Amino acid sequence: MEIKIEKAASLKEKPDQNNLGFGKYFTDHMFILDWNKEKGWHDARIVPYGPIAMDPATMVLHYAQETFEGLKAYRNPDGDILLFRPEMNARRMINSNKRICMAELPEDMFVEAVEAIVKYEQEWIPTAPGTSLYIRPFTFATEPGVGVHPANSYKFIIILSPVGNYYPEGVNPVKIWVEDEYVRAVKGGTGFTKCGGNYAASIAAQVKAEQNGYTQVLWLDGVHRKYVDEVGTMNVMFLINDTIVTAALEGTVLPGVTRDSILHILRDWGYKVEERNLSIDELMEAGKTGALKEAWGTGTAAVISPIGELCYKGDKVTINNFKTGELTQKLFDTLTGIQWGRLEDKYNWTKILK
Repeated sequence: MEIKIEKAASLKEKPDQNNLGFGKYFTDHMFILDWNKEKGWHDARIVPYGPIAMDPATMVLHYAQETFEGLKAYRNPDGDILLFRPEMNARRMINSNKRICMAELPEDMFVEAVEAIVKYEQEWIPTAPGTSLYIRPFTFATEPGVGVHPANSYKFIIILSPVGNYYPEGVNPVKIWVEDEYVRAVKGGTGFTKCGGNYAASIAAQVKAEQNGYTQVLWLDGVHRKYVDEVGTMNVMFLINDTIVTAALEGTVLPGVTRDSILHILRDWGYKVEERNLSIDELMEAGKTGALKEAWGTGTAAVISPIGELCYKGDKVTINNFKTGELTQKLFDTLTGIQWGRLEDKYNWTKILK
């Protein structure tokens, strides 16, 4: 596609790479693409990063037709720019948009847009250990009007942010609050999509967890309040005896790119992996008997996050003496090694931008 470029009149000062945090700084430019029924996707452009003018009746503000993605760009030791499985994010956004009745951006256009803005803003890709350029594509309804129906116009935008660790703990164990009051998703709902409404609905439980001294929420299924689904910002996996157990993709769990990658690696290493219903009672019992050897979350933002403690209805279990497990660390080192180009990528997951 033809992409017009409008250069920013002045460029920002780059932040300290050793104090990036997560999602605090944004680059000089953003990518925008419009859609309407008459023209389809059109007017691709890279413009200065800045506010978006919106009519007060813009439908996304009232009816929440909005989806987003998250992926990263990295610098390998040779200075090349790497993307990690961007086509997976493109396909997931297509599925999200389909569920929310929004215009679907073709996979090739999504990847082309990501590559274009990352290459244009490549000076923003940090090189300090553990840092990367977070890529946030999102789509939202732009038609002004009050009335519930699929909008007639949308914007697809990509913004970029140089980032460090998602959690202040870094690659150290986090404490997880098992939520038994609120629910995140049910089959037939939007749990498998990456839409803002899912995250808005999760905030009450997140606040409660933090008030009790916990970093994140572990969600149970919305029907029985019994089976483990996922953590607020991550898919979650448990090493019980010699088997890795994680929730199956049955419409309530986000099909994570990192999740898929880790399961590939584990099976490649010969581990037994079960994608099944895991009850919270079975999990807590495994924690008490010592059968629960390790636990970790997976996601683009945190990559791998070890879990050191679970709290369910006041009952607590500590996992691996609140230390990062051997397998958890090996998974983190392997996946980040592939992502940053330090290890061989035998899966052909990374893509070098030319």
